[in-house]
Amino acid sequence: MDNKLLASLPRDDFDRLLPHLSTVSLQQGIVLTEAGDEVDQIYFPHYGMLSLLAVLRDGKAIETATVGREGVVGAMAGLGFYKSLVRVVVQMPVSVSKISASHFRTIAASSDPVRNLCIRYNEVLLSQARVTAACNALHSIEARFCRWLLQSADRAASDTVALTQEFLAEMLGVRRTSVTEVASKVQAAGAITYSRGVIKILDRPALMRMSCECYETLLDQSATLA
Repeated sequence: MDNKLLASLPRDDFDRLLPHLSTVSLQQGIVLTEAGDEVDQIYFPHYGMLSLLAVLRDGKAIETATVGREGVVGAMAGLGFYKSLVRVVVQMPVSVSKISASHFRTIAASSDPVRNLCIRYNEVLLSQARVTAACNALHSIEARFCRWLLQSADRAASDTVALTQEFLAEMLGVRRTSVTEVASKVQAAGAITYSRGVIKILDRPALMRMSCECYETLLDQSATLA
């Protein structure tokens, strides 16, 4: 029940899912689904964060959305056979409840709340992708870095997140040297400390001032669609 979507279901509908749910812990960097794969598992995070990445033909990838305990990955498979359009990666160590797509489809077919969950959260992910695309195109690396840190801290429910420069560079679609320069600048401003792949937020209001409007836009849209 740590997952907010599962917790929001009426008890009878949750009880129908419960026998088919199993809980696993996953380490950072694990790829759960590749773009083009058939979705055979649906994941409900309890803590930590999953990243959804758009993958280009040359192999480069950039993050389009993140999912934590407020959401679900793969839920649209509950409405029919479904191929993933994104790569799903464990961005921060995560505990998830998972259920096979076949069991989830069977339950969704006779449960309005489960079907509505699929549709509603898909709108949240589409909203994230739209805002993130605009942010990547229009805002500075520094503002995007700060927005991304705030999102990550929210998902982790902690002001300390473990993220390497390589991982950050891939999520933001920039060079590692750019991440180094931006992290140093934000640290010099007193908003964070960054050492050996661990970022600690020291001054959240300062980090929000250095971020772009997209962080609050994403919060507002998620609240509206929830």
